[in-house]
Amino acid sequence: MNLQFDDTIVALASAPGAGAAGLIRISGREILPCLSACFDAETDWQQSTRSQRYPGTLQLAGSETRLPGALYYWPTSRSFTGQPLAEFHTVSSPPLLEAAIEQIASRGARMARPGEFTLRAFLAGRVDLMQAEAVLGVIDAHDHEELNLALSQLAGGVSTRIGRARIELLELLAELEAGLDFVEEDIEFIDRVTLVTRLEGIREFCEQLYADSAQRMESTGSLSLVLAGLPNAGKSTLYNALVGDAEAALVSDIAGTTRDYLVTPLKWKGQSIHLIDTAGLETGAHEISVSAQNFRQAQTQQADLVVWCTAADLTPELRVEDRRQRDQLAAVRNVLTVRTKCDLSPAPVEAHSIEADLEISVAEGTGLEALQDQILERLSETHRGGRHLIGSTASRCRESLRAAGESLGAAEEAAELQLGEELVAIEIRESLQHLGQIVGQVYTDDILDRIFSKFCIGK
Repeated sequence: MNLQFDDTIVALASAPGAGAAGLIRISGREILPCLSACFDAETDWQQSTRSQRYPGTLQLAGSETRLPGALYYWPTSRSFTGQPLAEFHTVSSPPLLEAAIEQIASRGARMARPGEFTLRAFLAGRVDLMQAEAVLGVIDAHDHEELNLALSQLAGGVSTRIGRARIELLELLAELEAGLDFVEEDIEFIDRVTLVTRLEGIREFCEQLYADSAQRMESTGSLSLVLAGLPNAGKSTLYNALVGDAEAALVSDIAGTTRDYLVTPLKWKGQSIHLIDTAGLETGAHEISVSAQNFRQAQTQQADLVVWCTAADLTPELRVEDRRQRDQLAAVRNVLTVRTKCDLSPAPVEAHSIEADLEISVAEGTGLEALQDQILERLSETHRGGRHLIGSTASRCRESLRAAGESLGAAEEAAELQLGEELVAIEIRESLQHLGQIVGQVYTDDILDRIFSKFCIGK
């Protein structure tokens, strides 16, 4: 990859095809002669030293026709690319935009390569590597959650935290090396307890990001919603109601009808969900029963949210068992408790003593809309709270995060066992190397090629 970017580049930065507006982006050290030959405005914009909007026209290639619009001009290195940058905004058809780009190219610019504008921003230090990847994350976002995650990464949320971790490690390294310079005088610049505590905090942060990256690698973009509960709790009936198909799952008054699990992809208010109906939670030595319970356990372990169905007509004995099983599951999973079959409750006073987040009756059609809203709210909280990295960043950084965590763990162990400050310092330098690779302080041409080749032209 050629990392010399002094020439002027041009590209269409708006979406291809007909649209309400078009955007042409130009960047380069020698952008001014190119623009002066193509763009006409009433004000003397060439002498500007600050960013501003200039109404005017852009000449089209092969004719005297001029395309009306507005030029946004950043003449200094404070632009996105770290060099003079201009964007021409206009309302026009694709052929006219292409003619405008041809005219700019004939005046000394060349067509930009995929991701070259963002690559220039990275090399100029305007964004780090994680923020550069977030630009692509914004473009490729499939829903609001993916978009918000990419925007958060683009704003530098994770980068800032990694930057703080690197600064703290550099401070620890400086204190350790200062101690090594005075080793014969027995001067301690940082005590062991403080060193171990600070290393532990940074290690836990790296391990948290590593766990997130692993989860992102396994994610399909859809969230998993599992219906669970005791046998005959109304799970299959609820499943059919949420799917909108009365025959999607077999419904029977006989307990234990569901032996396998059913999966249906849904789209609720823009959120992709995999709705899963499982067998009722029971014990049994029969091979089919054991298999059903294994399926159920596997699905609940991977669920983003479990809707626990508690039938309103449970006997007192089953009510105790239901609460025990639900509490056991809630200790390790995100659980939403729903009291089902409210229309069949034989003892309203006793039934209302059942702890539940919501009450529904599929037969009467009550509570289903509130249940969907509650499910989306819970899934949104889980998805938003547990994600820090977009998928492409998670894939690239996973090994670096693992290695950084291991180096910090080794440094922590060496400090606890008092094996020598030089050994602790070696492991800290190793972790700094890995964290530097994540934010782009350390990079290779191959890494940049792999990342920016995924971009479209104009970004």
